[in-house]
Amino acid sequence: MKISASILATQLTALANTVPNFKKEGIDLVHMDVMDGNFVPQISFGEAVNKEIKAMTQIPLDVHLMVEKPENHVHKYYELNPYCITFHAETTRFPIRLAQEIKKNGPKVGVSLNPGTPVSALETLLPYIDLVLIMTVEPGFYGQKFVDGGMDKIRKVKSLISNYPIELEVDGGVNDTNIKELSQAGVDICVVGAGLFKSGDPSENGIRLKSLVK
Repeated sequence: MKISASILATQLTALANTVPNFKKEGIDLVHMDVMDGNFVPQISFGEAVNKEIKAMTQIPLDVHLMVEKPENHVHKYYELNPYCITFHAETTRFPIRLAQEIKKNGPKVGVSLNPGTPVSALETLLPYIDLVLIMTVEPGFYGQKFVDGGMDKIRKVKSLISNYPIELEVDGGVNDTNIKELSQAGVDICVVGAGLFKSGDPSENGIRLKSLVK
């Protein structure tokens, strides 16, 4: 199980004190939710903040584009050499072309599905992607609870991608009460916010969460 630390859950004014202290033993990726105020109601941060975070840590970025027409934005993140760039299936008319472009420039390619988006939206994309990100909350707001039916959808996606070398990532409501079940369902990466940052040291919290799935 990999832990992707959701920067959206931190105090942005404290990033310079928090991010440099991340330890790879507890945090594998740094999850950057890029929001445009159109696809989701909120605006978060863009390439400038991503670049600052990149300079603070050796832990790779996990760039999650919650934006309309991601093909107009994705080129801004190539220089950061992220682990993955993920876009939403609902946001572009040209997902295969976009996936090919991302992969050509180095990062892994991720596609995300909102809770209301059917699993079938993935079927034609599987040969072109490296990761599927299942949203288990409605995107755009921090601190929501894991949606009803989320675990069933995860299992359906895991079955669909089983013949492909594709990682399965989950974002939303992940905590110490469900991370073991998520691992048993085949999830490879969990995006964690409050479970890392609410109290204590984020890296130690990550180590503790990982210990629950062993």
